[in-house]
Amino acid sequence: MTAIFANRALLATGWTENLRLEVDGRQIAHLTSDAEAQDGDTRVDILLPALANLHSHAFQRAMAGMTEYRLAGRDSFWTWRDLMYRFTSHLTPEQVQAIAALVYLEMQEAGYASVGEFHYLHHQPGGQPYDRLAELSDRVMAAADETGIGLTHLPVLYSYAGVGEKPLEPGQRRFGNDVDRFGALVEQARDGLAELPEDCRVGIAPHSLRATSPRDLEHVIAAQGAGPIHIHIAEQPKEVQEVKDGLGDRPVAWLLDNAPVDASWCLIHATHMTEAETRALAASGAVAGLCPVTEANLGDGPFNGPTYLAAGGAFGVGSDSNVLISLTEELRTLEYSQRLRDLSRNVLVVGEGSVGQTLYCGAARGGAQALGRKAGQIAEGMLADLVAIDGQNPALCALRPDQLLDGLVFAAKDHVVTDLWSAGRHQVKGGRHVARDRIVTNYRKAMAGLLSGF
Repeated sequence: MTAIFANRALLATGWTENLRLEVDGRQIAHLTSDAEAQDGDTRVDILLPALANLHSHAFQRAMAGMTEYRLAGRDSFWTWRDLMYRFTSHLTPEQVQAIAALVYLEMQEAGYASVGEFHYLHHQPGGQPYDRLAELSDRVMAAADETGIGLTHLPVLYSYAGVGEKPLEPGQRRFGNDVDRFGALVEQARDGLAELPEDCRVGIAPHSLRATSPRDLEHVIAAQGAGPIHIHIAEQPKEVQEVKDGLGDRPVAWLLDNAPVDASWCLIHATHMTEAETRALAASGAVAGLCPVTEANLGDGPFNGPTYLAAGGAFGVGSDSNVLISLTEELRTLEYSQRLRDLSRNVLVVGEGSVGQTLYCGAARGGAQALGRKAGQIAEGMLADLVAIDGQNPALCALRPDQLLDGLVFAAKDHVVTDLWSAGRHQVKGGRHVARDRIVTNYRKAMAGLLSGF
């Protein structure tokens, strides 16, 4: 059993001082407030539940900065997607692993204890499967093992280029599977869990309503049984119109009417919803998976936050394209997007209260739910997904305890993180990941090889 002593900590019941927390394996075993530190305790200033990063495409991290050049005409999500397809055609399995390891290191240093990897890069360039169908899933899992992050791996079913079962485009062939081959891939990925800690798991991710079909969606949901199900939904107006034209209703409304959406589901980029769809999604118990930095980068538009929170909806955040991995930036961009749209301040809180605490604690609970992870708060029996921050940092030192999460979300940088535990694994110490030097060296070597052939 290991122990952490925190000057202050945010428990499920509220703030407490002089907390001694004991970890037995992966879980929080005992909590004692008004305690005294003992020899061997890891001492920290402020201890918080660590968030889950609920939506990541790890390989896209290596594209950061490559797509910010304006081409002739109007740039959009769809022109960005074309560039992404060209980039993926050059990636090798070794490069995929090196990129993912860097991404997961950066997530942990930013305060994320776990990740939902929405993994759709499956095959060789041109679409030929590897000898082992789950080769690239294996590489993602190897990166999780290197970094110690809590992984919910989400192999993606991507069968069509658009609603109506349009054939895949050349740039999508590395992603493509029919339902039978997808089922085999998922089973191989689950076999790979034997090499990872017990808190890791495999779910599924039908990519979107445009990349699958109603028949195929029904099949993979039935095959999944229990466990997380993630899907892209309503990210772009063009997507909404395509689904409405092809399936007869808007994406969120169609999914809620035609699939058993419940608390095991996470709807990513539920951006373009009507008021009725927003309230219905909240009532379903599913998590709205929001990626504010990427959604801003791609010009997706803002989420309908006030209506969703007023209806009691669950939400979490993810770094998606990984153009910038920053927990604080995701949360503040979520709130600022609402302020810019509504010409108002302090939008994402119901009634009165702290916006920072609403965002942080809501994302902690919703992210854990989305990943099927018993975490999101500090309480006995929960996974020890924990993050420590430096309350003496200039961005925080003037604040009362009830203002700390406002300071973290709106005034601090991620470097206030001093320590992070993923299910009890102490992976960040003194602000640095314990395997940083090796992982960064491997990443630089991989990128040198990638750029030489790109």
